[in-house]
Amino acid sequence: MMTPASDWNPLQSRKDFPLLAEKAYDKPLIYFDNAATTQKPQAVIDAVRWYYETQNANIHRGVFCLSEKATVAYENARIKVKKFINAASEKEIIFTRGTTESINLVAQTFGRKFLNAGDEILVTALEHHSNIVPWQMICEEKGAILRVLPVSPEGDLDLSRLDALLTPKTKLFAVVHISNAIGTVNPVKELIRRAHAKKIPVLVDGAQSVGHMPVDVRDLDADFFAFSGHKVYASTGIGVLYGKTELLEAMPPYQGGGDMIEKVSFEKTTYNQLPYKFEAGTPHIAGVISLGAALDYLSAQNLTLVNEYETELTRYAVEKLARIDGLKIIGQPKERAAIISFTLSQAHPQDIGTILDREGIAIRTGHHCAMPLMQILGLTGTARASFSFYNTKQEIDQLANSLLKVIELFK
Repeated sequence: MMTPASDWNPLQSRKDFPLLAEKAYDKPLIYFDNAATTQKPQAVIDAVRWYYETQNANIHRGVFCLSEKATVAYENARIKVKKFINAASEKEIIFTRGTTESINLVAQTFGRKFLNAGDEILVTALEHHSNIVPWQMICEEKGAILRVLPVSPEGDLDLSRLDALLTPKTKLFAVVHISNAIGTVNPVKELIRRAHAKKIPVLVDGAQSVGHMPVDVRDLDADFFAFSGHKVYASTGIGVLYGKTELLEAMPPYQGGGDMIEKVSFEKTTYNQLPYKFEAGTPHIAGVISLGAALDYLSAQNLTLVNEYETELTRYAVEKLARIDGLKIIGQPKERAAIISFTLSQAHPQDIGTILDREGIAIRTGHHCAMPLMQILGLTGTARASFSFYNTKQEIDQLANSLLKVIELFK
């Protein structure tokens, strides 16, 4: 049973997530690893089960009723994604395995067609490895150069350097919407505007933003936008690449086989129209259906209220943790999402995570797939707590109390 947006209450919505009622080491589970993956509401679990129990069949080419039903459910999910991010057309919605594959798709198609020796790709110092490595690979293949927009000690991008880095050689600017490592919310609309002033297309990594705030790709004017289903309360192994029609039509296919073909002979193959040109092979049908159900669930919430609640939760956590002696919050960006990275002078991040686990608290430790940023900050890793609207201030109080136990143990 989904909570309607008009009556939205985080404590009521929390009841929609069955796993949150579980225990860890006989203690109530406190789940603070939402930047890695979110828990799944009952509505999503039911949708996947419903598909396998009542509609399991391959899609698009079957003429029997199960296939037709599965095809309708699959394509309805595409329409839901289109509406959720306000794309202009369903053909601009490409289903992938996640943000990583979405970015690789652009690197291997847009990059191979439009990138030449001496050209440049611009990324930022805040990027996840998935928005660095694919560009390094295509740059190495093409003889192109990867440029990096620096970050300030506070964790904000150094926008004073942006115009100098956006040059006639820049073929694409790839930027994260929200840093998964330290929570910085980048001003992507401004970044896109400044890049477009120089006719440079922009790819936005939206893995950490779509489930936490309203996203309108046409208002942002993003050329590409990527996100993962499992970070927006859907299954793992499913994701989305949004791309403007004219760019997607100009790009060659990513993989061959299955729905991406129109006609095949041994002499020549012609390719299918969008979006199927980029969806080779049997897709993750259940994953797509789970994504549709997850977006239905989020639409039944109020993402503006969700964002306000998570912002207040994060502010409360920053104030609470900042009072702990020896604890350092990494980064003080102008705008922070529901992610806090921190270190303790008394303990290694891995020890922090291990001890908190025994307290029933799940956090993430390490470099968070942002090793270049960690190097810039002079760190090998951090402890990271990341929140969702199903988390509470009482859970944050428990986190703070448990961190005091960590300090006491290592003292």
